[in-house]
Amino acid sequence: MTAVAEQQVKRVALYLGSATGNSPAYEEATVRTVQVLAEAGYELVYGGGSVGLMGVAADTALDAGMPVHGVITRHLMDGETGHLGLDTLDIVETMTERKERMASMADAMVTLPGGIGTLEEFFEVWVGQVLGVHHKPVAIVDVDDYWQPMADMLDHMVARGFFAQEHRDRLIRVEDPGELPAALDLWTPAAAKWSR
Repeated sequence: MTAVAEQQVKRVALYLGSATGNSPAYEEATVRTVQVLAEAGYELVYGGGSVGLMGVAADTALDAGMPVHGVITRHLMDGETGHLGLDTLDIVETMTERKERMASMADAMVTLPGGIGTLEEFFEVWVGQVLGVHHKPVAIVDVDDYWQPMADMLDHMVARGFFAQEHRDRLIRVEDPGELPAALDLWTPAAAKWSR
């Protein structure tokens, strides 16, 4: 008889927009994603903001009784975008510190729609996974094909010989947030890009 594996992912870093976008689908997917993760017993790590999809995620998590850990720069905090109702809110000096702190606190990383900052955060943690800097699952929630152009570009990189298919395959992509907990728990890493 096989024992059921214990849940490995305890904290999820969520990367998402400081705007809400121009479709209600983005906010709906954010609410659903956070509710699913809360129901599965995870804690939330995010950028500490009170605006856009970031604020939606934090408020949804708090309403669900989910522990919420924010990391924000002093510059953004002084700009009054910080969320003051979180369980913890770390204030750091630089965006680099913010990204490093979020990644170190989390056991997995999940990306929802957002802008260039969200894209930067996503690629930084995914490149870290590919290079073997960390061995944590990285996922995207693809709302209304928001990430499809990026997926096409990734496939183009594979086709042109600049990216390995085995690493492309390790990126988790779900359209239904309900699939996230199982996908995160069942994920296994590929060998690091430069490993022997």
